Amino acid sequence: MIESIKILPNSLRVRFKNRYEENYPNIWLRDHTKDERNWDKRSHQRKTFTASLDLNIQIKEAKVRDDGNCIDILWADMDNSVQYSYEYLFKNILNNKSKSNNLSLWNKNEIKDDIYINYQNLLKDDGFKIFLNKLHSLGFCVITNCETKLETVGIIANKIGYVRQSIFGGLWEFESNEDMADSAYTQEELRPHTDSTYSNDAPGLQLLLCCDYKANGGASIMVDGYNIGETMKNNNKDLFDILSKIDVPGKYVGDGVILEAKRPIFKLDNKELVQVSFNNYDRTEFRIEEKATNKFYEAIKKFDELANSDKFQWRHVLKPGELLIFNNWRILHGRGSFRGKRKMAGCYINMEDFRSACKIHGIQ
Repeated sequence: MIESIKILPNSLRVRFKNRYEENYPNIWLRDHTKDERNWDKRSHQRKTFTASLDLNIQIKEAKVRDDGNCIDILWADMDNSVQYSYEYLFKNILNNKSKSNNLSLWNKNEIKDDIYINYQNLLKDDGFKIFLNKLHSLGFCVITNCETKLETVGIIANKIGYVRQSIFGGLWEFESNEDMADSAYTQEELRPHTDSTYSNDAPGLQLLLCCDYKANGGASIMVDGYNIGETMKNNNKDLFDILSKIDVPGKYVGDGVILEAKRPIFKLDNKELVQVSFNNYDRTEFRIEEKATNKFYEAIKKFDELANSDKFQWRHVLKPGELLIFNNWRILHGRGSFRGKRKMAGCYINMEDFRSACKIHGIQ
């Protein structure tokens, strides 16, 4: 709730009931006015051009409503007052450390059986919200009792958003195949990595359905990249910093296609870790200053050490009818070596579609 306000020369100071204070510049508040004159509620688009506003716009009057849920402001260029809700103002506090993103960083021992979600429950509205919340919080889930066919992957993907088209197609099936020039098609161990480091916009979610399993080994591996980042930030700050500053290039070369992109292993936004991007298989050549080279490789060794430690790895041999879904911007995935038949189906979903589904269901 809002406790009090104070009009300053070019801003409004708002004091919340939790004793937190924030200054909102007048021009920012005026630009975010959402009355009928300035905002189209149907299209959710602005009607007033920002460039037409007076940079020194002043507040004529402002008062907090009795319940503390809203502020009424009368602007110098308007005849009627407009409202700014507590929720809207609190959401837009700059660098508010009290705001929670509801993420649970984890290691192996903290993953419980509720990571498994029944396919039929997923199709129900309540079950779908539980699933989304779990996927948002932990970064992965296992959906059980799925039909072992490619169409099932599409049904689940379309429940969240849209199937992403990639160099592998939309929906795809695969099993070990020595004719395919990609490490994913071998029966050898795949160390923890994220997919599409060679793409400027890496897939947000990956879905992997086990369609057939007559093999020994081949456990799927999940590692919380955010937890690795937090661990390195707390214990190896210099190594964390170098992995958040140096752009590491990835490259894919296939029939008729060459894809290249680069970004830090730890991508930050306003000092917050928002994406982990690590794939030693697809990393291509690049040079950095000599004095930073050894430190970079030291950081890679520490990252790899954590990603491959038993403490950080959750392992599970997928059975036919189990679908593993995970956040490719957070979770590193791998696979143990195996011998025999292991047939999978899968697809990708864009991050913006996953975030849209979360927002629609009130998950932030």
